[in-house]
Amino acid sequence: MHDLEPSIIQCPYCGEAIEVLVDCSVQSQEYIEDCSVCCRPITICVESWQGEVVSIEARSEDE
Repeated sequence: MHDLEPSIIQCPYCGEAIEVLVDCSVQSQEYIEDCSVCCRPITICVESWQGEVVSIEARSEDE
C-alpha cells in the first residue's frame, strides 16, 4: 500500500490553497494535477524521505 500524505499547495493561477495527496513511497516525482478550484493544470514537484514530504513545489505550465 502507498503512503499517501496530504499536503497544502497554492495554485499558481488562482492563488487558492488546495490539498493534494502525495505518494511518499516515491522519493522524487513530478506530475500534473488540475486545481480543484479553477481546473487549470498545476505541475507539482515533490521530494519525500522515509514516508514524509520533504519539499513540494507548485508551478504553472509555462514556468
